[in-house]
Order: sequence, then structure tokens, then C-alpha cells
Amino acid sequence: MAEPIDVLLYGLGAIGSFYAFILHRADRVRLTVVARSNYDAVVKNGIQITSMNHGQHTFRPDRVIRDPAEASSTNFAFVVCTHKAVDPEGAIVPLDPVISQDTTIVVLQNGVGNEDPFRKRFPDQTVVSGVVWVGAAQPSPGVITHTTSERTQLGLFPNPRLETALEESRLRQFTTLFTSGGTHYDVVPNIQLCRWEKVVWNVAWNAITALTDQDVESWLSSSPDAVPYTRKLMGEVIVVGRACGVPLDEGLVDVLMERVKGLGKLRTSMQADREAGRGMEVEVILGVPVKRGRELGVATPCLEGLYVLLTAVNKKILNPER
Repeated sequence: MAEPIDVLLYGLGAIGSFYAFILHRADRVRLTVVARSNYDAVVKNGIQITSMNHGQHTFRPDRVIRDPAEASSTNFAFVVCTHKAVDPEGAIVPLDPVISQDTTIVVLQNGVGNEDPFRKRFPDQTVVSGVVWVGAAQPSPGVITHTTSERTQLGLFPNPRLETALEESRLRQFTTLFTSGGTHYDVVPNIQLCRWEKVVWNVAWNAITALTDQDVESWLSSSPDAVPYTRKLMGEVIVVGRACGVPLDEGLVDVLMERVKGLGKLRTSMQADREAGRGMEVEVILGVPVKRGRELGVATPCLEGLYVLLTAVNKKILNPER
């Protein structure tokens, strides 16, 4: 019998639970999940998922823990990070006990610049970066609903300390888990292009819906200025990305504006986080593009305004007594 592949999934929210479902179905995977607010429910009842693509299932990961330190004796081949990037540097400190020399880190998060804290803290590891296009929610602890949206873009965040062939082999091994688990993915040559394309989307819809508490359709029809503002906002992010050397297409604004027309009254994950009193991913979605724009001398007035306002909202959520 082939040796099991030990995988740790860090961050068991709606998206994390969806990937836990996929990884649990993969041959040879021995899955450990780190759960927080839904720990008791998952231990008692497992994870229940209703998916428009995969049907209804209840499954139990091989091990459910509250803290990675509980699994420090396990040699994990992959540590899959699906936690919200609210505190990009602080949130990964608990991973120290489970990262060994041969561990590959898989970052499945919104935003840009997400890989930098991992590379800084774990300089000798392979980092696989992923862009997630998955529609999932967790209406109650351990209970997941999944729409038809199911696509992951994967690529390497190259480590100059490691041989390219070794990193590519680790990426291929990880993709076999997704193949076995039965989900759609693409391996792309430039994952940063995909990350920036999605952050253009997220900067517009996530940030605006979180701030205005309107769905996308309502926002776009709220005034004659809404559409021009949105287009200008997206354009600012594209200019920053291009200044960073990312070959974003200048026609991306038109593509994304057309794409959102078919999504109806779209409500976003950042909007849901604010409504639930959870910290929002303001830094990786807005802060990084703003700061890189400043460094490169790119003016981003629409983006900076959103960033300042949402930083204030986020501060109140994270520090309610201040």
C-alpha cells in the first residue's frame, strides 16, 4: 500500500471547508484541519456540505485540532493556508511547529503580496500560490453551501534557494490531489497576473459593497456616478499592477464590468465579514496596491479613499472597545 500523504489545512471557514472536502476525497491524503469557532461542531458532527456541483455529503477529516502545535510530530507534505489574510504576518506564526524542510506551503487566499510573509518566515520552503474562484458560505458552524463556482488557478512563487525542477515536482504532486479530489484547476505560468486580475475585481466589488452595504447591482444603479467611479477605481489598480511589472490587459475593466452583469444582486465575502463583525482583508486587497502605488509614484485617489475608510471600519471591528 502506498504511503499516506499528510496534509494540514489551516483555516476552516467556508472556503477552507470546501477545500477540506476536496482533499478528503483525494487518494492517500491523511487530512488534519485546524478549526477555531466551528471546532466543537466539526468534532461532533463532521463537515456537512451541500454543493450544486458535488451534491450533499458529510465527512470527517482524519484529525481536527485547535492549534497547529498539536500536530507538531507529523511530517506534513503540504500545509494549505485558507485562513483570511486579516493579519498576514501574525496569523502564520502558529505554523512554525508544522513546517519542516520538505513541507510545501499552499496559499489559497484573496489579495496580492500574500506570499511575502510566508517567504520571509519560511525562506527555505516551496510556496504554491493559488487564486480561488469558489462560491461557498458557512451559514452555521460546520455546515457549508457551495454554488457552481469552482475554479482554482495555481502557480509557483519561485524560491531562488531551490532548484526549479524540485519546485515544479512539488507543484505537480499537489495538483494530483486536486485531480483525485475531483475539482477544477489550472496551472498558470504567471500566478501574479491572476492574483492582480482578481484583486482588480475584489477592490471594486468587495470594498464597495462592504463600505456601502449594497449588493453590486444596487450600487451600480445608485447614481450616475457609480459606474464611472467603479471603472476609474479598477483602472487605478491596473496601472499600479502594470507599474509592478504585471502585464495586466488594459481592457480588463470592460471584461470585469461585463462579467458582473450576469451575477445579479451579488453580495461579497468582505461584506459578509463586516456584517458578521469579522475582520476584513483590507491590507492584502487594498493596502498592498495603495502602498506599491505610492512607492512607484502612481496616483490612486479613488483607491486611497476606499483604503482609508475601510481601514477605519476594520479597526473598529478588530478593536471594538477603542
